[in-house]
Amino acid sequence: MSPEHENIARRIHRELLDHNDEELELELAEDEYSLDKLFENDISDSDEKQARRLYFSELFRLQGELVKLQSWVVKTGHKVVILFEGRDAAGKGGVIKRITQRLNPRVCRVAALPAPNDRERTQWYFQRYVSHLPAAGEIVLFDRSWYNRAGVEKVMGFCDDDQYEEFFRTVPEFERMLARSGIQLIKYWFSISDQEQHLRFLSRIHDPLKQWKLSPMDLESRRRWEDYTKAKEIMLERTHIAEAPWWVVQADDKKTARLNCIHHLLGQMPYEEVEQPAIELPERQRREDYSRVPTPSDLIIPQIY
Repeated sequence: MSPEHENIARRIHRELLDHNDEELELELAEDEYSLDKLFENDISDSDEKQARRLYFSELFRLQGELVKLQSWVVKTGHKVVILFEGRDAAGKGGVIKRITQRLNPRVCRVAALPAPNDRERTQWYFQRYVSHLPAAGEIVLFDRSWYNRAGVEKVMGFCDDDQYEEFFRTVPEFERMLARSGIQLIKYWFSISDQEQHLRFLSRIHDPLKQWKLSPMDLESRRRWEDYTKAKEIMLERTHIAEAPWWVVQADDKKTARLNCIHHLLGQMPYEEVEQPAIELPERQRREDYSRVPTPSDLIIPQIY
């Protein structure tokens, strides 16, 4: 096997391990499994084992802080918008999933808008994003945002030069308006290297469970790496404002990127633990005249497992 194929094989193994860990993240907390029990039969090398163990323990700790943050946001009526931008396969979806994993979707929701339709293309550019902005006590995470115009639309020719320049004239004032209205705007750029994106794309090509993540646009973006780099540099330079600065997440390592991003996010708000009222489970009411009707057997799905 050639060195490149060995590298691809290792990468696919890491991707599958990451996918399995995603499921374990939920099971470990919900079923109160211990990390000691999880790793006692782990046959991987000690360095990898310790890295995974640290990742799990820190992720659970940070997610506990996110729950505290959520309670504080609800109590104070704080309004938060978090933008996640970056190249294809940079890991934006992974960190969004870990942030929302244990939060109330009525408080913390994700906005991932598709390409604009014919009607939306005739609207004010920011109009379709405005309806997704938070009310008091809400957090909205944008998986890509109005910065599409500065990235994919510019590189792929979906906007003309006048629209591109108008975006840069308008977006700082638009974001200042959000700040003046009481919305806190936090902007993250997930940065990966040329080689890392190349390997992630190859691993998706060879992984049937992830091939759906590769669209023709993704493949074209790979070809236009340098165009995207130039567009990103211009975007960061022209839209980094005091009211809404950019923060760059080094994302070649997915797991450390997630931890670093969540840790930084928690530091952006002066949240504190909110005391919760004691919860008592009420007694179940029982009525003498009630008898449960058995479920018809033809409605029950087969017990395969």
